[in-house]
Amino acid sequence: MTTELRVLEPADWDVWYGKLELAFGGVRESPEERTLYNELTEMERSIGVWDGAECVGTAGAFTFRMAVPGGALVPAAGVTMVSVAATHRRRGVLTSMMRRQLDDVRSWGEPVAVLTASEPVIYGRFGYGVGTYQMRAEIDTDRVTLSVPPGTDDVRLRFVKPADVLDACESVYARQVTGRPGMLARRPGWERLPLLDPETDRHGASPLQCVVAERGDEIVGYARFHNKPEWDVAGPKGEIILEDLEALDPASYAALWRFLFDIDLTSTLRAGNRPVDDAWQQLVSDIRRCNVRARDSLHVRLVELGAALEARTYQTPVDVVFDVEDAFCPWNEGRWRLTGDHKGASCKRTDDAPDLALSVRDLGSAYLGGVSLTSLGAAGRVREVRPGALSEASVAFGSDVAPWLPHGF
Repeated sequence: MTTELRVLEPADWDVWYGKLELAFGGVRESPEERTLYNELTEMERSIGVWDGAECVGTAGAFTFRMAVPGGALVPAAGVTMVSVAATHRRRGVLTSMMRRQLDDVRSWGEPVAVLTASEPVIYGRFGYGVGTYQMRAEIDTDRVTLSVPPGTDDVRLRFVKPADVLDACESVYARQVTGRPGMLARRPGWERLPLLDPETDRHGASPLQCVVAERGDEIVGYARFHNKPEWDVAGPKGEIILEDLEALDPASYAALWRFLFDIDLTSTLRAGNRPVDDAWQQLVSDIRRCNVRARDSLHVRLVELGAALEARTYQTPVDVVFDVEDAFCPWNEGRWRLTGDHKGASCKRTDDAPDLALSVRDLGSAYLGGVSLTSLGAAGRVREVRPGALSEASVAFGSDVAPWLPHGF
């Protein structure tokens, strides 16, 4: 097989994207989705593998800035649209795209690459580690009640058309970003993603609805959701399907959740992607009837290890030498001394004796503070060379809030 890997030309986008759709089952997306993703695709950062006139592999990288512990926004390549034609599996197509892509990301000066995986087993061999988790919940709102904080009744709620308040809601989102690692500062155009609402994806639910929380003339929170009516012989048992919710203060946050709990003719609230430490869990009367579960979300790859570790801060003073294994990006391999605290950090090459030995994949998992080095050590994936170093580094790498990716890409 002779194949050619090349940068995507705009004229080839429709064929390229069609091959991506085919690899994910062959269902063509709605015209609205295709139009938006055509506009969002950065052609110069996208690649395809071609076997003659046929596209047999696709991959892209969005330009993002991602929040890290300490509140900095770090340039990050959002790896996306990765597929290999079923006819060309196990021929090195994916490896060739991952190789080219990480070399490109390094040349662009972006110290981190991130992705969401269709199957989590795929990307570990390329140095990606699971860095964030998302919570899913199915709440029995007939039996679960909320205990809300003072001031909740002072918040005004109002139904609006989602598009009519897009700018105000996007402002609320933007104010949240630096406070939670893993969140993405959205570039122009990305604010339209949460409003995509193809009828084929509703499965009997309503068009997207939006309620905003207001104080005076200011929008301080919002919830976007679908209402799925359902009845049986006993009466109504509809579902609310929460798409996204953000608020700037505890009372506005609680007011929105209470509203969702209390919608007439419904008995279930489904939340599909929330932070694992989402505060509503502290408001409910019975967490057991909320059917909480978690799954992997953002996979993190340190492309320039030193620059990535210097970009974040650390909860406690840390001085540790890592012996890092990274066969796929050998410029990261070897020993690095990390020194830092809550004000900043330095990470440089060193010949000093190692304190901890681990792979770049596991360092990527720990990077945003949601996966502890201690837990990785207990799994045998981090080896402690200097006694006490694992605990010291694990505490320093932690985060007060769980990292979270609010939407896919």
